[in-house]
Amino acid sequence: MFQRFRRTRLNKNLRSLVRETHVRVDDFIYPLFIRSGENIKTEVASMPGVYQMSIDVAIAECEELKSLGIYSIILFGIPDTKDSIGSDSLCEHGIIASSVRAIKAAHPDMFVVTDLCFCEYTDHGHCGIIDEVHQTVDNDATLEISGEQAVIHAKAGADMIAPSGMMDGIIEVLRDSLDKAGYENLPIMSYSTKFASGYYGPFRDVAESTPSFGDRATYQMDPANRREAIAESVSDAMQGADILMVKPALAYLDLVREIKDATSQPMAVYNVSGEYAMLKHAGNANLIDYDRVVMETMIAFKRAGADIIISYHAKEVAKLLLASSK
Repeated sequence: MFQRFRRTRLNKNLRSLVRETHVRVDDFIYPLFIRSGENIKTEVASMPGVYQMSIDVAIAECEELKSLGIYSIILFGIPDTKDSIGSDSLCEHGIIASSVRAIKAAHPDMFVVTDLCFCEYTDHGHCGIIDEVHQTVDNDATLEISGEQAVIHAKAGADMIAPSGMMDGIIEVLRDSLDKAGYENLPIMSYSTKFASGYYGPFRDVAESTPSFGDRATYQMDPANRREAIAESVSDAMQGADILMVKPALAYLDLVREIKDATSQPMAVYNVSGEYAMLKHAGNANLIDYDRVVMETMIAFKRAGADIIISYHAKEVAKLLLASSK
């Protein structure tokens, strides 16, 4: 006798009872892009609904996020002045440190994650100190100042550090630096498997981080490499990463599942700017049922094994979840 699968599909309430994958507002971290000044809220043309904002506006934004049930954010800084080593990110009065202090003072219940990298802070747009001979990032020189940056974030009050530069050995260096500074309980969410992807284009508009020469293929991962992708996350897990990540998300869900099965750490995905922009523009052109496709995408992330979703859709998803619960 064949099985009639539709028996559990014909009734809406029964479909809900047997649903295997659930999306919750608690799954989300919302990105914020902060720059100096006051009363600044500038929409990014390539990412409708995403803004560069001053600290005062970010504080108000956190109030809205909390009203939707979102209590976790990740901060990206856009400094006024950039140089070859990203000095603003190494300063206790830089944009990120100042943002963390102000947001935690206004919203002590907000969980503040800091993106730790140099691409937004350097005049060349790369993720660390440049090796002039080989025209790429000097991995070990960048590790030295990454430890400094992590301690500055910790002193400012960050709740979690998220290094995104894909430097080899970064987790071990950050863990050692934080521990020696007395922050042994501060977690690290590693961008452990981050690809040299074409999906990042709009992010470079909002973060003003387009490389002035070349690309990031010498330190970010080749999209074609499956075994290396798994090895990258396993390596970061062994170095002490508390949470692993796959970035981008949508085109790499096979690796989300494989890394999830190969490690014991919680798994995050970054639903990146290009993925967001594609749905936004398709929805605005009436090519898709936007709300439905957004939720279908979030379900795919969770079904693949993601515990945490970093997404520009987070506020929209929270509103959709609230509406569906009524």
